[in-house]
Amino acid sequence: METLSMWIKTRRQEQTETAAATATTTIAAMSRSRITTHATTTHGLNSIWSHFYAFVVAVAVAMLLNCQVCQGAGRAPPEPYFGRYIGQFTNFAHGIKGSIYAVDESTLFVKSFAYDGTGPDAFFWVGKTARPSPEGYIIPYPEEYIGSDPPVLQAHNNTDIILRLPMGKRIKDIRWLSVWCRRFTVDFGEVFIPPGIDVPKPRVLPEFRRLAHGLRSSNISVLDAKTFYIPNLHYDGAGPDAYFWVGNGSEPNIMGIKVPNEIGSLEPLRGYQGEDIEIQLPGSLTVYDIDWLAVWCVEFRHNFGHVFIPKDLDVPPALGQTKITTTTTPRPVYSNCREILPNKLQVKWELQGEYVQIELFGRISEDQYMAFGLSGANGRAQMAQSDVVVAFYDTNARVFRAEDYFISDLSQCDGHRGVCPDERLGARNNVVVVSGDRKGGVTSIRYKRLLQTNEAIYDMPIPIDREVSIIAAVGPLNARKEANAHSHTSSDHNPDDIRINFSKRNDHSCKNSLYDVKDESGPKPWPTRKIKGEQKFRASIGATGGKRGYTAITGVPSWGIAWYINDLLIPEITVERGLTYEFLIEGGNDPAQPARYHPFYITDSPEGGLGQKTGLEARKQKAYAGVEYDEDGNAIPTGVGRYCEWEHRTVDRSAEFDDFEQYKSTLVFKCEDGEPGYMNWTVPMNAPDTLYYQCFTHNNLGWKINVVDAGASTAPVHRQLGRNQWLFYIMLTVLSLVASSRLTNGLLA
Repeated sequence: METLSMWIKTRRQEQTETAAATATTTIAAMSRSRITTHATTTHGLNSIWSHFYAFVVAVAVAMLLNCQVCQGAGRAPPEPYFGRYIGQFTNFAHGIKGSIYAVDESTLFVKSFAYDGTGPDAFFWVGKTARPSPEGYIIPYPEEYIGSDPPVLQAHNNTDIILRLPMGKRIKDIRWLSVWCRRFTVDFGEVFIPPGIDVPKPRVLPEFRRLAHGLRSSNISVLDAKTFYIPNLHYDGAGPDAYFWVGNGSEPNIMGIKVPNEIGSLEPLRGYQGEDIEIQLPGSLTVYDIDWLAVWCVEFRHNFGHVFIPKDLDVPPALGQTKITTTTTPRPVYSNCREILPNKLQVKWELQGEYVQIELFGRISEDQYMAFGLSGANGRAQMAQSDVVVAFYDTNARVFRAEDYFISDLSQCDGHRGVCPDERLGARNNVVVVSGDRKGGVTSIRYKRLLQTNEAIYDMPIPIDREVSIIAAVGPLNARKEANAHSHTSSDHNPDDIRINFSKRNDHSCKNSLYDVKDESGPKPWPTRKIKGEQKFRASIGATGGKRGYTAITGVPSWGIAWYINDLLIPEITVERGLTYEFLIEGGNDPAQPARYHPFYITDSPEGGLGQKTGLEARKQKAYAGVEYDEDGNAIPTGVGRYCEWEHRTVDRSAEFDDFEQYKSTLVFKCEDGEPGYMNWTVPMNAPDTLYYQCFTHNNLGWKINVVDAGASTAPVHRQLGRNQWLFYIMLTVLSLVASSRLTNGLLA
């Protein structure tokens, strides 16, 4: 946080110093002009007026430039910033005071509000009559309340209050704000809204620029000084170290700052498939401090896409007023946590008025569910007659789901009995999904339900005055995406009685996060593909296949893309010394788009990336094809052509398939306009046994080339014997002949 504060301070100092330097230069120039004028004019009154005139002009210019510091390059309004100032409450009774600001078109902020709380029926009250009158309406405070009527205003002493106008009303629709006693029609205090007030407004930006990994979105909005709303976000999730990233400069660069994702996490970004999310800048950073928002791979220093922040922003302050319904919302901090199934299932919860909010964390696969609820019998763990919530990730609809279930008995649901969703029994699903996430092998789903529903048969009330026995399980989903009835073991459900008091606080016995549990059952790597006997190759770019593909084959991390040779992910190629091979190259030819510029070359380096290397590091590897050298000895890539890529149709689904061909069916092959590049390579007779095809500009995109002697890659097995084996057979034959000759001589003697 200290580093972030220094970054912001430096940024703002640079903006101020730039404007101040400009002002100083202007004043100095005007002073020189004044001296010249003075030297060429007569003494006396004219000289005095000349001095005075130059001084006034210089001061005016300095004031103007100083103003531009706030509104120009830096754009940041004075701090603290609460919005457009309206005025102070005028107090008539009960000690009303406070400063009022227009936050946005429908939100008011009252700074340091005071009221003694003794009015019998007082409310915040707005209207459009000439003065406060009964012809107004209430602004409820607090905004969320229980019951049909808003609560009467309580006492406050220098409280900061956010007021949202109800029923779609906007500030331009009202003329005043009052603290009004409805019973006695008395105005305790008032403030008037200036006519035509220009309130701060959210700003709509373009969509993300599409550069790599299927990143795209709809138009991004700056909701307030710290909040971005990104609708319809798509990203394949294949970048190994990608984050939301902000900073300064004409293009995204390494001197940026990570921005937490929509749940406040700084884990590498997962895949997104058309989700609407909201992210907030960290610490004291605001949109006035940055020039761009990007999705950036830190490890490989690559920009997957970005959007620029305009310099003429006038957005609302970040006071916590921004509320937009998004696919995922920030995760709360829970004081309660129980690990129900060791290393498999944790549950966190908190009461929220008439609701309980629960978050399940499970180490489950995408074809499994996790269930949690009230046991069918208090005092023991019993599945039958239990009321549970089944939560899972729907791989068909690509959404997180939480369904209300009643388990009459341990059989498949037939619509009347069994392990059944309430909706199949003719009842309602009384569970509301709040958010979901899946990363690091852990699925987390947050949902809420009423403590007491109106379903007397299928929903049990959740008591808050005592402990209650619970039941939890993990298991497979069936074809209907319903919990599949199955026999349970002690590791996939709780056999012992576990009790929870849902009203309790600080019931926290979770010792470790499930994210820290080592996954011993990761997906099985795909076998390495091999190409022999071919002399023509097509080299294009494609997805790496997650944990089954590039990293599993090579043992090194990838940054989300790799070479595809003849439509196979990094196959091993066998070539023969002395033969000539033809490569058709589709790795990109525009250096201005580094994420789509991957010159193909052949090297003895298992890492590649010759274009990134300098000095001794560059001399450690030798290029055998795809590189020429200029007169200064600089390496120039020649293996360039149009850009073609095997892209994910949606998100990375490599974990779902045991076979590469099945995985490839989830990809789509796309090519940019242009022609492929061509490279002919005659394998040197002294080439080492192992070479690599790689990317000139990036590390770790390719794999092995096995170099063999002429004829060895296509000859029959009896002709593929090594030189030592041939010598062995020759010697064996000679010894056999010698022994045979001696035996013959002995017999003759």
